[in-house]
Amino acid sequence: MSDSATTADVGADAEETIAERAGRDTRLSYLLVEADRRLVTAGLLAGVLGSLLLVVAVVPGSEAAVRSGDPVETLFQALVGATVTGVTLVLTLNQLVLSQELGAAGDQRERMDGAMEFRQDVAEFLEDPVAPAEPSAFLRAMVTATAARAEALGDSVADDPDDEARKGVRDLADGVTTAADAVVDSLSDSTFGQYEVVDAALDFEYSRKLYRARRLRTAYADELSDETCETLEELEGLLQLFGPAREHFKTLYFQSELVDLSRLVLLASLPSLVVTVSVLAFFDASAAPPTTVLGIGGASLVVCITTVLALLPFVVLLSYVLRIATITGRTLSIGPFILRETEREGTTETDE
Repeated sequence: MSDSATTADVGADAEETIAERAGRDTRLSYLLVEADRRLVTAGLLAGVLGSLLLVVAVVPGSEAAVRSGDPVETLFQALVGATVTGVTLVLTLNQLVLSQELGAAGDQRERMDGAMEFRQDVAEFLEDPVAPAEPSAFLRAMVTATAARAEALGDSVADDPDDEARKGVRDLADGVTTAADAVVDSLSDSTFGQYEVVDAALDFEYSRKLYRARRLRTAYADELSDETCETLEELEGLLQLFGPAREHFKTLYFQSELVDLSRLVLLASLPSLVVTVSVLAFFDASAAPPTTVLGIGGASLVVCITTVLALLPFVVLLSYVLRIATITGRTLSIGPFILRETEREGTTETDE
């Protein structure tokens, strides 16, 4: 194995958030995943309303077209159908989520056995007979134990910048410790159900650290002491357990988000249907008073506002799906696989 290639693989980690590692604008990332979904929904609705009003103000004859009645009737008939179809789709999605929680007693016992076995494996590394029950505390305990192993790993080797093996071990230990400290601080005041728990777990880039630990242990097994190799192996074990723990809590968070999404879409569909049906049944654009507001005809203004209200269920769905899809896209793999384009240069070297 090339020493230079190995050194590149185990160099110091840049402490970045998951959005920064993916090369995304942090402001865009905040909008996609961190911002309150109610604010995102309100912002999208305001954007749609502003766009419609701009079109009405710019396009000649828009008020006359609205007053003819036919476009309004066609539009709101389509919105009624879309709302009913969307609610049906969300109900189906909700049933899909719930179906994962249903099962025979044997299936539920299997799930319980798997969960208890995993907790026992983690407890052995934590040197505690009972691992924490609350998700954020559980993850915090795992990351704290990982930092302790990393500190022990750094203490087990001399600080020799001219020695490739020892330099790689210390770089790995420093990177794990720094990242773990940041995650522990983020998890201190978080509880399950908040995005902050998932965000902190995702910011801890265990995949590359696991890859580097394995690479170091196999590349320099003859040069490192037995104590260092043993500590490296323990660090690997904790990082391997952190992967499924993070994915498990991410899945639980997604299920919670989908339940909230279903509830909000169903609630938003009621005023949406009331608005669209009322426009179809009772609103006559041709008989509307010829008033203007800021240069926009009264009939056009009513149609723009009611259209935005009719789109409320769809915009709620969009705001939640943006977050879920973004998180899923950033965490497609589990284990020492790095899918980001910006990370590939140093990790695609193969042994000759």
